[in-house]
Amino acid sequence: MKKCIAKLWLSIFFLALLHAPHGFAQTIPAHAQGLKEELISVDLAGNKKQVGVYSTKIGSDHPTKLAVILPGHPSVVRPVVENGVMTGSKLSGNFLIRARRFVVDESVASLVVDCQSESGDYCSSSYQASKQRQEDVDALIGEVKKRIPSIKEIWLVGTSMGTISSSFMPIHNPTGYAGAIHTAAITDPYARGSYRELGGFDYKKAVIPQFFIHHVNDPCALTTYPSAKSITDKYNIPLVTVTGGSGFQGGACEALTEHGFRGKEKEVMNAVTAIIRTGKAAQLEVN
Repeated sequence: MKKCIAKLWLSIFFLALLHAPHGFAQTIPAHAQGLKEELISVDLAGNKKQVGVYSTKIGSDHPTKLAVILPGHPSVVRPVVENGVMTGSKLSGNFLIRARRFVVDESVASLVVDCQSESGDYCSSSYQASKQRQEDVDALIGEVKKRIPSIKEIWLVGTSMGTISSSFMPIHNPTGYAGAIHTAAITDPYARGSYRELGGFDYKKAVIPQFFIHHVNDPCALTTYPSAKSITDKYNIPLVTVTGGSGFQGGACEALTEHGFRGKEKEVMNAVTAIIRTGKAAQLEVN
């Protein structure tokens, strides 16, 4: 009798498994919903590797534009990709990473960029400002373009500390990118704990279009809105001003405050996508 009951329950389990939705086998994180993702790696000098996560919208296999995502502090991602989605990383809470699904559409793919493999737990500001950083990231971009020849435009999208990379890379490779979008940019390089590499930085040296997206109430002393306004006015760079949001928590420079556009992720990333599609910032307010 016990054997019959055991067989019955085993049959019920396998029937449930057979008819369960795909999510039964793998719970897809919210930040990866609707995405098809692939871990891409290239070899660098000295046995180092440059890794990234390439993401497209499910069903869209021929994007023409690539949003290169350069995340904030400590800018070390170490992504884990399983069954076609990024299931985890050291920076899952970072604004650009948790909101990447909103920038991806039929024509735009994204590439989350890690720091080179020997960086340890911190991608230094000096490295992010260097020619080597640009060459390492460009090697990864080149691999993506080789695999996906439909991609014609490369857009840099940095946030917070990652805007060191999005600022310097166009200086080191003036013709390599269609534009750069700096979100919650480092605007106060001489503030305590900030990054001196951007001290006196001349945005005019970049020949490509550039855009700033900044929350009017960004509480981080390294990324104040008045300083963003001063920079964009000085260099005649479009500034998209963000207001509102919800669920703020954590330290001033962390990813779940206005600094990380908490509660406005979709709206901000829609503005990023619109800029990438058109090359212009038609919408200067996100509220």
